[in-house]
Amino acid sequence: MQKSLKSAEYERLVAILVAARHQSGMRQQALAKKLGKPQSFVAKYEGGERRIDVIEFIAITRALGADPVRLFREFAAKQLAHSVKKRPS
Repeated sequence: MQKSLKSAEYERLVAILVAARHQSGMRQQALAKKLGKPQSFVAKYEGGERRIDVIEFIAITRALGADPVRLFREFAAKQLAHSVKKRPS
């Protein structure tokens, strides 16, 4: 498992969070304010410069008005489908 911020898995997780933010109609600044963080916090994780942990994932999704369990299931389902495709027969 690649630990890089640039891994395909992490990029997919960030894409899910960015899509949720866009769907909510919230700008980075507004999300950061809800989280009690500077706008650069959002910009850095969305830009792949900073890794978020599970506690931050939950806080971010809740601030967006999204269901963290549903979004994580979406991520995990795609991860499972991707890993099944990579397995040798």
